[in-house]
Amino acid sequence: MHYKEQPTFPKNFFWGASSAAWQVEGATNEDGRGVSLIDLNSQKKTPFADNSVAADHYHHYKEDVALMKEAGFTSYRFSIAWPRIYPDNSGVPNKKGIEFYNNLINELVNSGIEPIVTLYHYDLPLWVDEEFDGWYGRGIVEVFEQYVRTCFTEFGDRVKYWLSINEQNMQIVYGHWLGTCKYPETWFKDQWKVNHIMNLCHAKAVVACHELVAGGKIGPVPGMVPIYSNTGNPMDQIARLNAEEFTEKIWNDFYVHRKYSNFVKRYWEENDIDPGIQDGDQELFDQAKIDFIGVNCYRSNTAAEAKVDEAEQAYELNKFGIKGQLKFPVIPGQYKLVYNDYVEYTDWDWEIDPVSMRYVLRDLWNLYHLPMIITENGYGAHEDVDENGDVNDTERIDFLRNQIYQVGLAIQDGAEVIGYNPWSFTDLLSTGNGMAKRYGLVFINRTDDDLRDLSRIKKASFYWYSNLIKSNGQNWGN
Repeated sequence: MHYKEQPTFPKNFFWGASSAAWQVEGATNEDGRGVSLIDLNSQKKTPFADNSVAADHYHHYKEDVALMKEAGFTSYRFSIAWPRIYPDNSGVPNKKGIEFYNNLINELVNSGIEPIVTLYHYDLPLWVDEEFDGWYGRGIVEVFEQYVRTCFTEFGDRVKYWLSINEQNMQIVYGHWLGTCKYPETWFKDQWKVNHIMNLCHAKAVVACHELVAGGKIGPVPGMVPIYSNTGNPMDQIARLNAEEFTEKIWNDFYVHRKYSNFVKRYWEENDIDPGIQDGDQELFDQAKIDFIGVNCYRSNTAAEAKVDEAEQAYELNKFGIKGQLKFPVIPGQYKLVYNDYVEYTDWDWEIDPVSMRYVLRDLWNLYHLPMIITENGYGAHEDVDENGDVNDTERIDFLRNQIYQVGLAIQDGAEVIGYNPWSFTDLLSTGNGMAKRYGLVFINRTDDDLRDLSRIKKASFYWYSNLIKSNGQNWGN
């Protein structure tokens, strides 16, 4: 629909940004923090930096929060590192870890910034992997519940917005390169058992949050990539539906309806898959009613028919930011992804498609009628300071302006959106691309191979976004 008026945002709209512990904190060997699987994976991703220092937020959190306050933030979405709270299986939480997050949360609250906390963002403790076979063994459910109950008890008096598991769908769909897959030869069937165990952990977190946090709200954080049909060919449309089901909708339907869809149950039957459902699991799911949906959305995809006899192609990401290096997946008999001639692409071959933000918010609202908070959305680029010591990231400003405008249009369309927290506040380690791919509003003065001085430098996008926030989405700038 075309509107005569410019978009407006609700009076108490959450304006902020996002991060994740393993990508921003550093201090991986300090104050009793245990080893995480992501630490070990990060150390292997040469030539990119590992997460031992990252953006050194652990030692700069006061400075970082002061910058958030200066920008006018009213929210900040971050994650708690499980191995910083429970570094081992002693059952005794790490006091220093709790102290750090108490200090960070207090700093935020005292600055008028609402903390929005993700309980799990890829940093699985090594001891959990060794003792319970990670996400493969149901033993993880009990220790995950122990961890989240500790978080709710220690921080729930000040943190009212919680997120359970970051991008569970992506951890399953792309388990090979996100580290969820431990046994590649059996992953085709194993992934559904792993997914079921993650669902149990999600449900435990939802139930515990409602039990322990007065006024607490909790939701999932799906990784959303809206998918278009490549042509008007009806089989391309079926491919689009298949792509949506196998990458997003199976998970979203489960979170909201708390049971597995007929689509995925038929798929399991067709492929002789046992997802490991046991007595009592459904009773737990029935109790796990979510309050809102966190939305991670950066781009769109385009699907086309993949015939049964087509050659299979795995998804190969662009690692170094040289256009044309990404290879889209081909899954015979289901779908394939293809380039979209109607959108532009970043150096990493990610679609620049602001309309996808309106599309996904409107679609989720129509399907589920739950409030939504945008928890990730951003523009990754090669950047460095110029000869004047500035970072003039005009492309990021254009990206954010266009994306936020589409958020406003989705609100005009009737979607209930209560916050926008782009990725990321400071530069941090990109999941597969280290410091080379920068997303921040604030430049961290380091590279993958040189720590420099780790100083914080406000980019041009910081000032632009600050003006937009302080006008509650009315000052769009030039």
